[in-house]
Amino acid sequence: MTARELLIEADGGSRGNPGPAAGGAVVIDPASGEVIAEVGVWVGTATNNVAEYSGMLAGVRRALEIDPDAALTIRMDSKLVVEQMMGRWKIKHPAMAELAAEARQALTGTPVRFEWVPRLQNSRADKCANDAMDARASFSR
Repeated sequence: MTARELLIEADGGSRGNPGPAAGGAVVIDPASGEVIAEVGVWVGTATNNVAEYSGMLAGVRRALEIDPDAALTIRMDSKLVVEQMMGRWKIKHPAMAELAAEARQALTGTPVRFEWVPRLQNSRADKCANDAMDARASFSR
């Protein structure tokens, strides 16, 4: 039996860099296109890149809560995070290195593929990040 596939669209943002920051993600059933879950994570004062990692990590955790055995495709408009998670670019920033290590640990044993997408194709995750920034609170729905 092949593992169920789940698609995660993740994003993050900060208003100022650093500034008030949040990440967001949507978990999607790629077979039907149905959005299964939306998450937003309030980060506090942080850089945009830390917020991007936070959104990705929140999406991974939520997807693995839904199905711990799923194969994941993670789509982001952050070339930096995608390249770093694929091991092609070095991670120099300590907070980003910590979040990348958390993500790698969460993904241990999980088939995962990272894809870069243009910003316009990542609007659902961007909305979740902005909702968390506006509320200054994390959510899961």
